[in-house]
Amino acid sequence: KQACSLRDGFSIFEEKAIKVLGVSMDDEKSHQKFISKYNLPFTLLADTNHAIADAFESYGEKQFMGKTYTSVLRKTFLIDETGKIKKVFDKVKVEEHAGEVLQAFGE
Repeated sequence: KQACSLRDGFSIFEEKAIKVLGVSMDDEKSHQKFISKYNLPFTLLADTNHAIADAFESYGEKQFMGKTYTSVLRKTFLIDETGKIKKVFDKVKVEEHAGEVLQAFGE
């Protein structure tokens, strides 16, 4: 749903010259299927060894149904043209996410 929210707002991102990249621990073959299934207009990066997730502190403990496990933490990073992180979205509200990113971009 997060990817679909960004897909739905993609034309506005393009107008504002905002580049969208997705990252997950799935492999490239899985990404190609996901891109096709959901008609995503942006690149998905395969982080199979979670090096990117580790670097962005997006891999750690989660809790679900009383159990703790280690997994990718769903986050979005708004990074400016110099490579500086402008905003981190730790709590992604999927339905509103594209709008939140656009609002933060304008700040």
